[in-house]
Amino acid sequence: MSRFFLYINGQKSVEVEYAGDEVNNVYVDGKLHDFKDELNPNKLDYANVVKRKKYADFLNNQFENMVILSGAGSSVGIGQNIPNGDVEIERKGKIMSQLWDEVEKKLTSDIMNRFCVLVTYQDFEDDEKLNYKKNLEKLLSLANIAKDFVTDAVNEKDGIKKIDIENTILTIECIIKENCTLKLPDDAPHLLFIEKITKRKVTLPRAKIFTLNYDTLFEQAGRKKNFTIIDGFSFSHPRTFSGRNFELDIVSRNSSRVKEEDNFVQKVFHLYKPHGSVDWTKEDNEIIQRENVENPLMIFPKDSKYESSYEQPYFEMMSRFQQNLRNENVLLICIGFSFNDKHLVTAIIEALEQNPSFQLMVVNRSIDQKSDTFKPFFEASKKHNNIALVSELFSDFANNYPDLKSYNQEDTKKIILNLNSRQDE
Repeated sequence: MSRFFLYINGQKSVEVEYAGDEVNNVYVDGKLHDFKDELNPNKLDYANVVKRKKYADFLNNQFENMVILSGAGSSVGIGQNIPNGDVEIERKGKIMSQLWDEVEKKLTSDIMNRFCVLVTYQDFEDDEKLNYKKNLEKLLSLANIAKDFVTDAVNEKDGIKKIDIENTILTIECIIKENCTLKLPDDAPHLLFIEKITKRKVTLPRAKIFTLNYDTLFEQAGRKKNFTIIDGFSFSHPRTFSGRNFELDIVSRNSSRVKEEDNFVQKVFHLYKPHGSVDWTKEDNEIIQRENVENPLMIFPKDSKYESSYEQPYFEMMSRFQQNLRNENVLLICIGFSFNDKHLVTAIIEALEQNPSFQLMVVNRSIDQKSDTFKPFFEASKKHNNIALVSELFSDFANNYPDLKSYNQEDTKKIILNLNSRQDE
């Protein structure tokens, strides 16, 4: 039998025990739940209901500052098919191993294998060394080191084309960019999620979303729901980046003048993209946001991404992340984040150790109990009430996130007058 946590928050927990593929036992707060009075209970459903009630109770606390950090888990499987001639291509968010598959499909398996040998990528899934581990970040890191001094030694007279490492890197980056250019579907969880997290007193600081994804799903969701997004770019065109733009906010001037106080409008959130975006580009020393960018500003997965994070505009995003975690009464919700980005993990650890009012919730498909990077958080969550770990997909989390009706931001109902109707009808 194997046991897995669905929720941990100090002494509060939900755990399931499997016998084969079926849940055999459910433990709530460490105690075995007795199903003896229930006929044919669905034990997994029960565990999920209890889990969702527990994290809803956690989220119903009043947090002055709300910060979201989203990784690949908030985009994976989300997107719409795109037309390509007479057919449609599936275009949905992918995790890193799926991007490896896309690269291999484009380059062919033969060239991919030769490329791995050329840059001395030697991570294998098995002792027979038949299948490579799909670690695109490490592959690109090795390729960037090798590109300046390694040359493919094959003889083109034998009909085998030489591999140009630098051109192959550019091809891989192009494939990543292409697969991260996503269109928001009508049922995307981003739509519901931003509505819920922004239902706050307008006198409180705005909700802040930091997304490590290159796609524009949060931007599309915000526009679709008529939100104003403060993302560091000017409101004039062309949209030009400046860190000072994060200091802006939206107020209703007429109301403010009557009451002699700020009257902040609803439906506003901040958006930060520490790894760049498919719609950012650099022109004449200025960072511009626009659609259909040929050479986007993106920190591609490789070791040097930590060095790149200290360049603009990435440095501005990173410093804002650290600054926000130092605020009073702050909740950080990590969604689909692998905890492999050491500069971000370091900032989270600092907040846990130095900020007594800091609260952390981690939402992932499953709770990682083994990896070296996450194990300290797993162990700490069993001892401290300010850390909550949740096993949940982003779509289910958005659906079950508590809806604070007291801060409803729905648009005022439109009044429709039928001026074409006859008076005697």
